[in-house]
Amino acid sequence: MQKLKQTKRKRIRVKWGSVFVALLLLVIFIVGIFTILQYIEETVKTLNQPLTKNKDNHSFQGEKRNLETINVLLLGSDSRGEEQARTDTIMVAHYDTKEHKIKLISFMRDMLVAVPEHGEQKLNAAYSFGGPELLRETIKMNFGLDIHYYGIVDFSGFEKAVDLLVPKGIEVDIPYEMSYGIGMTLEEGLQQLHGKELLGYVRFRHDHLSDFGRIQRQQEVISKLKEEAVGLQTVVKLPELLDLLNTYIDSNIDSSTLLSIGKDILTKNSDIETMRIPEDGNFQNKHHEELGDVLEVDFVRSKEGLNNFLENKQ
Repeated sequence: MQKLKQTKRKRIRVKWGSVFVALLLLVIFIVGIFTILQYIEETVKTLNQPLTKNKDNHSFQGEKRNLETINVLLLGSDSRGEEQARTDTIMVAHYDTKEHKIKLISFMRDMLVAVPEHGEQKLNAAYSFGGPELLRETIKMNFGLDIHYYGIVDFSGFEKAVDLLVPKGIEVDIPYEMSYGIGMTLEEGLQQLHGKELLGYVRFRHDHLSDFGRIQRQQEVISKLKEEAVGLQTVVKLPELLDLLNTYIDSNIDSSTLLSIGKDILTKNSDIETMRIPEDGNFQNKHHEELGDVLEVDFVRSKEGLNNFLENKQ
């Protein structure tokens, strides 16, 4: 009986020892992540240089003081070098600095809105008329959303960032063959897509869902990228990623804010919540005499839905 008790006690000690070792390894892993991040952050501060180049010297008037939440206007331009390019993608990334949560709002580019000094226009025309600042003013006027920063993404940078962060690609279930307008053919079925193919997947719009389907795919890919990118391997790649940002993104986000958000994205395994404006039931398809097919929006209901989404009242 005495030997049996000793054996049990021995087993318990072995189990607790394993738990202790596991916890110790976890602590070392976490400390390692933050040490690398802190090193990068201090290096950037020492250099006193922004992480992204403001290539076009846009005048952007978003308020940036004492923010508990940060809204970043994310744009992907379909420009091929034209001065009056329209935006291919319009999103706002909402970041809560206290809760450390990220939400993503996609704005349909064909919504009929009031553009300051230009009257009724499609939403993406605001960028063509006055860059990110006029688009910021337009979203504020029509939807009551304050935007503090902007980032214009070069699609070549998107491809390179995907291949850097997830070199094995991202698994996507393609519902049907996609080819028209994207310069490639994506076959139906489960596919492992790399940077170039993934960009074609998110930009494809020639199906029965048109822009609605494209927005679904954009949100899907961003969420999957975030899931795949979380971890120590990505933290180690941060210097290369910062070089890509500096080359392929035009933004007014300061380095400390960008790194603060980046820490949470890379170290907190929380899902990205998504929303599309307008929501189902809050718009009608119309044909405008001058602008062609547009979405006529119920702005009252859209503002209410947006506020509920941001305030977790859904």
